[in-house]
Amino acid sequence: MNVLTDHLPLFWEGFIGTVFITAVSSVIALVLGLIIAGFRVSPVPPLRFFGTAWVTILRNTPLTLLFLVSTFVVPEIFFPGMSPFLLGALALGFYTSSFICEAVRSGINTVPVGQAEAARSLGMTFGQTLRMIILPQATRTVLPPLSSIFIALTKNSAIAGAFAVVDLFGVQKTLSEDGYAILPIFVFVALGYLIITFAISGLFRFFEHRMEVAR
Repeated sequence: MNVLTDHLPLFWEGFIGTVFITAVSSVIALVLGLIIAGFRVSPVPPLRFFGTAWVTILRNTPLTLLFLVSTFVVPEIFFPGMSPFLLGALALGFYTSSFICEAVRSGINTVPVGQAEAARSLGMTFGQTLRMIILPQATRTVLPPLSSIFIALTKNSAIAGAFAVVDLFGVQKTLSEDGYAILPIFVFVALGYLIITFAISGLFRFFEHRMEVAR
C-alpha cells in the first residue's frame, strides 16, 4: 500500500488522464464512426469507396504505428506544436472509429429494407432517412457491441502512456523507472482501468435497459 499512499497524487493524475483521453477519443471515434458508416451505406459510389478504404486501412494498421505517425509525423507536416494528449486522442479515435463504423453498419443492416423504401416514397432524402428512420431502430442492436468497443478503447489508451501522455500506464512507467516494486504498481494501475471499464459497462447496461423499456 505504501506505493499507492506515497504516490497518491501521481496515481490520481494518471487516472484522470486516462479518463480524459478515453472520453475525448470516444467522442472522436463515435462521430467519425457514424459518419463513415453513413458513407458505407450511401448510394454515392465515391462515398462508399472512401468508407471502405477508411475501415480497411485503419482496422489493419497496428495501433502503435498510428501513435508513431500521429506523434512524430503529423506535428512535423501538418500541425506543429499540437499537444501529445490531442495527438494520442486523435490516433485512438481514428483507429476505434473503424470498429464503430462496422458495428453501426451491421446494425443498419438489421433494419428491414422496406423502412428505407417507405421513407423514400415519402420524399425523404438519404440523410433524413438515415438519421430519422434507420439509426434510431438500429441503436438497440448496436449498443452491446459498442460497449465492448469502448471498453477495448479504454485498454488501448494505455499505449498513449508511452508517448508522453499522462495516464495510468505512464504512472507505471515512471514508478518502475524509479525502482519501485512493479507488482503493486501493476495491481493499482489495473484497478484504475477496472473502475473505468466497469463504469462504461454500467452506462451501456443502463442505455440497453432504457431501450428495452422503450421497445
